Amino acid sequence: MRSDQPLLSVVVPMYDEEEVLPMFFARMRPVLDDLGISYEVLVVDDGSRDNTATLSLEAAEDWAQLRVVRLLRNSGHQAAQSAGFRRARGEYLVTIDADLQDPPEAIAEFLDAVREQDVDVVYGVRSDRSSDSRFKRHSADLFYRVARRLTSTRGPDHAGDFRLMSRATVDAVNTLPEHNRVLRLAVPALGFRSAQVPYVREHRAAGRTKYSLGRMLTLSIDSFTGFSTAPLRLATALGVGGAVVAALFALYVVVNRLVGQPVAGWASTVVIVVTMGAVQLLCLGLLGEYVARMYLQMQGRPAYFVAYDSREASEEVSEEAAVERSVEGERAGATRGGGPVREYRERRLR
Repeated sequence: MRSDQPLLSVVVPMYDEEEVLPMFFARMRPVLDDLGISYEVLVVDDGSRDNTATLSLEAAEDWAQLRVVRLLRNSGHQAAQSAGFRRARGEYLVTIDADLQDPPEAIAEFLDAVREQDVDVVYGVRSDRSSDSRFKRHSADLFYRVARRLTSTRGPDHAGDFRLMSRATVDAVNTLPEHNRVLRLAVPALGFRSAQVPYVREHRAAGRTKYSLGRMLTLSIDSFTGFSTAPLRLATALGVGGAVVAALFALYVVVNRLVGQPVAGWASTVVIVVTMGAVQLLCLGLLGEYVARMYLQMQGRPAYFVAYDSREASEEVSEEAAVERSVEGERAGATRGGGPVREYRERRLR
């Protein structure tokens, strides 16, 4: 480990969290200070529209370990985490949300599990979700049941994005080519040795959740289409089944016509036609999801764009100040037409 590399990086994706931010910092800082290790807290502001970035930068003035990264636009929770993965420097990395539903105190248990069990990944597993709504609990149960059946990933149930990972795991995630990766499935799919730490999920400390029903559905679709071809096989099965039903119905019509009996039941005919149309649209929709993923992957556009990094900004200011100080002692003739300042600025432009 390099001398300037912290042992622990805590990545916190945020989007419009100004209401909960003071409480989060007040609770997180004592927990990390009590660990007795070197650390950094990397706040990834996912294009917030409120004062999340401003409050984070103000807190960084009195908290040297706090680093603020701002994304150019709102790119989504998973993309914000990926941005944190790319820029975190720690030997171990913890991801946690700012709403305080996942207790920061469990980070110490994560580190204990690493020391005692020699694992690369420690999942925070929600042993009690009574703080969530009934719909959220049932939909989460359904998501994990379907994920087990459709994908080969065998991650723990009810393990969200609150986890600890070793540097080897983080580097492996960073090599994944997908742009719309779902980390709660991508990390278990890597196969690193893992352990689990149960915890009680708390109520949101302040503000409102940013994970609407539409976002949850998008996450589910990305999860299933990104890790399984089962939906395509389902479309094939529906197509075959529909073809069999249509053949049987056609045979029934032909037989009745030959024997001279009128074909009754126009209502049932309409129902069958509508059903077959719905099956065809469903199959096209499933195929379209995979084509869309291929299209986005072929475009090669980054999932996020970083607009500002407080650590890089401070390093640039320090470097520029050092260059300016070195120039002050030189004669004006020696620096005319070149010198350290010009070299530094040309390097920045390149």
